[in-house]
Amino acid sequence: MHTFVNFFSDYTMRNVLLGTLFLGVGSGVLGCFIVLRRQSLLGDAISHAALPGIVIAFLLTGTKTIGILLTGGAISSLIGTLCITAIMRTTKIDKDGAHGNILGVFFGLGFLLLTHVQKSPDAAKAGLDKFIFGQGATIMHYDVMLIACVECVILACVFLFWKELKITMFDPTIATVMGFSSKKLELLLVALIVPSIVAGIQSVGVILMSALLVAPAAAARQWTHRLGIMCMLAAFFGGSAGVVGSVISACTTKLATGPVIVLVSTSYAFLSLLVSPKRGILPRMLRTAKYMHLQKAKEAAA
Repeated sequence: MHTFVNFFSDYTMRNVLLGTLFLGVGSGVLGCFIVLRRQSLLGDAISHAALPGIVIAFLLTGTKTIGILLTGGAISSLIGTLCITAIMRTTKIDKDGAHGNILGVFFGLGFLLLTHVQKSPDAAKAGLDKFIFGQGATIMHYDVMLIACVECVILACVFLFWKELKITMFDPTIATVMGFSSKKLELLLVALIVPSIVAGIQSVGVILMSALLVAPAAAARQWTHRLGIMCMLAAFFGGSAGVVGSVISACTTKLATGPVIVLVSTSYAFLSLLVSPKRGILPRMLRTAKYMHLQKAKEAAA
């Protein structure tokens, strides 16, 4: 407890803990809708599509101001999302294929531009490579407030459109009959995913941000069949993964915060797959073994 208080008394560590906590909570809730819609690659594509926008914003402005760089990333992510929609509407490529194509093209372009920046004379001043895997230690008080505001808006929108999102996710036909536009609600979901990903790029990075969306939701799915409980569990898993990962990273030298957070959230998913009462692998094996034992006992008694 004393160690945890010491963490909060440190300015940098307090910012990292609060920033990753808010980020994990919002990402966990949004991840539930992504996982249940079977669109896990969407978060991956949007996060990777942000990299060229970040680098282009730096090339155009010559500044590392985080607001400008993240604005460039947001614009690039939106362009990537529009490209995914255009590919699905105008070609016979399915959803996963469109996500994979945009992911590869935009991330490759981002790496190409990043290589160009690093080879320039002022490469040492850029430091844009931190956006690939994240650098939680660079989070300032302003960044914490930005992340908190973004996640609060996201959670408020999910609460306001809860019924519509729930109906369109589980039964689009009934939603259409009731007058809900599934396309508009899908655009709303994308509009919530983009700022959530962009807000987390600084601490987790473009490569790992999608895992923070998917892993807590995948873990929560193993414990319940109710969407409301799943969202609360995913928020807990995401938020605690952010805090635990940040503490582990701070206690260990030369250990990046983003990858540790992702490893913690992935461990939650792995443990949930193993031990959750209804869907876990181990309880299922025990139930099967018990059933086989009862069957053998009945056969022996007969």
